[in-house]
Amino acid sequence: MRAYIIEDEPLGLNRLIKLLEEVDPKLQVIGHAETVKSAVWWLQNNAQPDLIFMDIELADGQCFDIFKQVKIQAPVIFTTSYDEYALHAFKVNSLDYLLKPVRKEDLIRSLEKYAHLQSHFGQQTLSVQLESLMADLQQRERQPAPYRNRFLVKQGQRLLSIETQDIAWFTADGKIVLLMTWNGQRYLVDYTLDQLEKLLDPHLYYRANRSFIVHIKSISTIHPYFNGKLKLSIQPVPEEAEVVVSKEKSSHFKSWLGK
Repeated sequence: MRAYIIEDEPLGLNRLIKLLEEVDPKLQVIGHAETVKSAVWWLQNNAQPDLIFMDIELADGQCFDIFKQVKIQAPVIFTTSYDEYALHAFKVNSLDYLLKPVRKEDLIRSLEKYAHLQSHFGQQTLSVQLESLMADLQQRERQPAPYRNRFLVKQGQRLLSIETQDIAWFTADGKIVLLMTWNGQRYLVDYTLDQLEKLLDPHLYYRANRSFIVHIKSISTIHPYFNGKLKLSIQPVPEEAEVVVSKEKSSHFKSWLGK
């Protein structure tokens, strides 16, 4: 079997290759791509592999953009850290996925499932299922996205589902984004603040500045600050950073509070 991997995390790529070697020594990894652009180029200029492992979130976009540019006929095993909708869609369409970090037993299950589908139904059925998934995803892209009810986060080797209503604020320090729950628990989030702005109900959450998105109930007091800025006291109290609203955003912020 010839497999192609689309994955932008070196650790994730190396782990998957190592697991594949352990699970099926006859399986040959014929190449890999880290971006939508490089994956499209490879798939357009090479024969289709027998199987594709595809990460959902890539450096330059989501893997679904690949399907808009290339007709993929090979069966696909998706990998993901948090995309709940994708997990649901894959189940509905009888495709498979691996939740990161990939576990050996899950990989074995996925390979056995594809072997079973190919032997009983053939390649054409798998292609039809994949096309059905892509049509479903494109239909959803045309519909207004609902606000997120929960986020999947990592705690060591465990995955936890955090209800959005339990989140007081989000903060970014460079590329690291954290959420803070009302009871003071901090978790890494696999989104940027720009992405979170689109996922959160704007009646409840406000982008105070480049580093903070705050829930309206997390704001305990508002202090006038120099040069027309506003300084917010929020709960739970951040350990290091101050939450300051710029002069340019202060009027909009006050208007948001009064809605």
